[in-house]
Amino acid sequence: METVFEIKPIGIIRTPYVSSAPYQPVENANEGDFYLVVNPEYANGLYKLESFKYIYVIYFLNRIDREPSMIVSPPWSNGKRVGLFASRSPLRPNPIGISVVELKGINDNIVYISSLDAFDKTPLIDIKPYIKDLDTKEDANHGWVDDLEDKEHLILHIKGIPHDY
Repeated sequence: METVFEIKPIGIIRTPYVSSAPYQPVENANEGDFYLVVNPEYANGLYKLESFKYIYVIYFLNRIDREPSMIVSPPWSNGKRVGLFASRSPLRPNPIGISVVELKGINDNIVYISSLDAFDKTPLIDIKPYIKDLDTKEDANHGWVDDLEDKEHLILHIKGIPHDY
C-alpha cells in the first residue's frame, strides 16, 4: 500500500552554499549569512518563536538526484557499512533534512540562524522549537560509531567541529 503525500514549502533557506555544502553544519561558520525566509502567509506563525535559543529546521533536499541505497558507508567511517536508516545520509526514500540550529533573531518573516548544511534556496518545510529537557536525552549514545577505533575523530565530524585531519 503506497500513499502519496503533498507537502507545501513554507519558505526557503538562504545559505552561502551554491555548488557545494558541508556534510554537517560547521560550528561558528564565517562563510556568510544563514537565514530562513518564511512565506508572508506563514509569518504570524513565528510569534514567540524568538523566545527559544534553538530550533529544528526541516527541509526538502531538492538537489538529490540519485536513488538511495539501503546499505551505505558514511563519510569518515573508514568504510564501515550500515543500513541507510542507521545513517544520516541525505540519499533517502524521502529526501527530508532536519537540523538543530541556533536562532539568532527574527525580523518580520526572516529568521536568522546559525550555520546549516543546506544549499541556498532549499525549500523550507517546517520550523519547530527545540525545547530543553523534552528534546534532550541524557542517555543517548553514538550507536555503531561507539564501535569504531577512530571514534573521537568521527565525533568531531558529526559535531561539525573544524579540526586537523
